[in-house]
Amino acid sequence: MIIAIPEPLQTVVTFAHPILMTLTLILALYAGYVGWQYRRIRSTEGEEKKALISKKYNLLHHNLGSVFLLLMVAGAIGGMAVTYNNNGKLFVGAHLIAGLGLTFLAALSAALAPILQQGKEWARSTHIAVNTVLVGIFVWQTLTGFEIVQRILEQMSKAS
Repeated sequence: MIIAIPEPLQTVVTFAHPILMTLTLILALYAGYVGWQYRRIRSTEGEEKKALISKKYNLLHHNLGSVFLLLMVAGAIGGMAVTYNNNGKLFVGAHLIAGLGLTFLAALSAALAPILQQGKEWARSTHIAVNTVLVGIFVWQTLTGFEIVQRILEQMSKAS
């Protein structure tokens, strides 16, 4: 079932996904930075350690991760919904498959949080590895998304 979106909102709906996902990538990079700062606490001493602890990077990292997971799921569902609504079908290709994989990796990373809180080093290493892979794929997927946006813009300019 295709939903008729009023013309003034059509452009907003079409470009909401790429804008949301670009902001989500920026959030992921920031969350990684905050996680790195939190991890530095383990290797520092004295006043520097106290300063790092006072910034509560652990809570900020956890909260950013929660928002990131929400945005990844919303972005995956929203991107598929807009594509289907605009075209009457999904285009099964690298961008879609990578997006679904990224959503899985985000869920896997979040699922490790309770184990991380127990201090399990294997979970910490896995969390870091999963998120490193996730960000790498996310950057690549963002580039493929920009190609899709360019095609949409070309179609829009031809239709005008």
